[in-house]
Amino acid sequence: MSPTASILFSGVAGWLSGARAADNASGPADAIARQNMLQLIHLRWIAVLGQVVTILAVHFSLGFRLPLAAMMLVLAALVALNLFSLARLKRPTPLGRYDLFLALASDALALTIQLYLSGGATNPFTTLYLLHVILGAVLLEAWATWAIVALTSFCFVMLVAFNRPIVATGLSDQTFFDLFLMGMLVGIVLDAVLLVTFVARINANLRRHDARLAELRQRAAEETHIVRMGLLASGAAHELGTPLATLDVILGDWRRMPIFASQPDLAQELEDMRGEVQRCKAIVTGVLQSAGEARGGEVRASTLRAFMDEVAADWRATRNGEALVYETDLIAPTPIVAESTLKQVIHNVLDNALDASSGAVRLWAGVREDRLLIEVEDDGPGFTDETLENFGKPYNSTKGRAGGGLGLFLVVNVLRKLGGVAFAENLAEGGTRVVLDLPLSSLEISRAD
Repeated sequence: MSPTASILFSGVAGWLSGARAADNASGPADAIARQNMLQLIHLRWIAVLGQVVTILAVHFSLGFRLPLAAMMLVLAALVALNLFSLARLKRPTPLGRYDLFLALASDALALTIQLYLSGGATNPFTTLYLLHVILGAVLLEAWATWAIVALTSFCFVMLVAFNRPIVATGLSDQTFFDLFLMGMLVGIVLDAVLLVTFVARINANLRRHDARLAELRQRAAEETHIVRMGLLASGAAHELGTPLATLDVILGDWRRMPIFASQPDLAQELEDMRGEVQRCKAIVTGVLQSAGEARGGEVRASTLRAFMDEVAADWRATRNGEALVYETDLIAPTPIVAESTLKQVIHNVLDNALDASSGAVRLWAGVREDRLLIEVEDDGPGFTDETLENFGKPYNSTKGRAGGGLGLFLVVNVLRKLGGVAFAENLAEGGTRVVLDLPLSSLEISRAD
């Protein structure tokens, strides 16, 4: 079977099952919600630390008498809430639409209790309410944002009517007013610093979310394209079966004609033609078989060195064997699944290198830090800058023929499904190098279960 056709059909079922799994998994919206919840947890730790320092400093250094036990109890409740939130993030259950709202509302209520215990509306740190409102506007839906606005406004009004007055000893009115202004300045600066820091982080989360969505859309488009190609190739294979069988019969009849028996050169050419027809029939048969299978062919246990030796030997047997220079430093008998899809991927890259090369093609395989690296080099003209920039995209080819560039497109996508990557580079001395990089774990024996 041709490498491109084999890769194509062996990947279709995997792409479809992967798409279904992605639909069932937690979506990007849950991921961004978890990141935002983590930002609120970090902010709450900062709030707890800042309040501990502020409360102790005000009580012991500035002469104000605060209810330390009650205020520390509120801080203990915030610590417990943070621990609960961290445990909630470890569970696979997606965050609901109310989780972020309840987190912000809980923080606003905790701040209200602290302000009630330390002067109510006269406490200069009432400006911290703005932090909750702005974070609500960034993180929450419209209804939840307005609910936070209503909650903080209600809390402030209640603080005007109900509060525990601050008791200060040995402070003049002017000193008290100066401390009040300083507290307001600290509160405003704190609001500004925290907002800039955490809103910037939240916006970065949103940008990563948007980039992830764009990547998923691109991948979905590529997978749809691959499935469509598979259907077209399957139809073409069905259509080619009959004329190839007819050619095989005709060549068999010619073989028995006296003219070929008397001319060895013609007889040899006829045998070469029959061999190529048989090869085409084998390719068509393989395409049709792969179209109905979940995997691209036989899956069996082997070792990494034996698998790579087999890849090189099979390619030499059907192409110009002298054109391949095979090197490897694989020594350890690493047990793997002999994934025939990966074999066809390597054959595809070798075919492209042979097409571009004027001499030998080099194949090298080795393991570096639990990753399998496979390099294919040629001495051809190299890739253009545009081709390198769009490496792995369909119809991106330097060969200039219609439909070219699908082989590497399939190679990149198959490697991606195995958890690896493929990339290319031009060599300084001329020619190109294509590198296939995938984790050894993707070829573990457990994959055959």
